[in-house]
Amino acid sequence: MEMNLEIFEEQASFLRVLAHPVRLCIVKGLYEKGECNVSHMQNCLNVPQSTVSQHLQKLKSEGIVKSRRKGLEIYYQINDIRIKKIVEALF
Repeated sequence: MEMNLEIFEEQASFLRVLAHPVRLCIVKGLYEKGECNVSHMQNCLNVPQSTVSQHLQKLKSEGIVKSRRKGLEIYYQINDIRIKKIVEALF
């Protein structure tokens, strides 16, 4: 059995990014709501806006979420099809 360790490393990196309660909550919320801005997430999570932004940056850098600007606000949504299966399996 030949294993391509690069594929395993990519999957492990993906799972490490999700393996934080706040990021998992953000992803679950985006999956359920479809799209959301940081202010709404901050109110739902009851954490500082800077904390939400830091977690969103990690999710975005891994390609899990994407963003779009609408005026002064930035809206986030799921960008990775694997999230649906993960959220459904966990919740």
